[in-house]
Amino acid sequence: MKNSVRYDNKLNIIGSVIRKYREKSHLSQAEVSSKLLLLGIDIPKNSIQRLECGDRIIKDYELAGISKVLGISPNLLLEKFMKELV
Repeated sequence: MKNSVRYDNKLNIIGSVIRKYREKSHLSQAEVSSKLLLLGIDIPKNSIQRLECGDRIIKDYELAGISKVLGISPNLLLEKFMKELV
């Protein structure tokens, strides 16, 4: 993806944070994928894995759905990065 903007060689800045909260919730990537599908958001397990590694862009509606599945605020996922901007 030559034209994609990268931050620290990643396609997203919150993948590792998503992984942390997913693991805290004791959910597998497949379980997150299934719960997202119930919300009408289709992110296959392998795409969640790529997202967590920073190898996939996350769309705004995906961020909202993942936050809902994990029971956390989208702001919490972006908190560390927002602090780095100041």
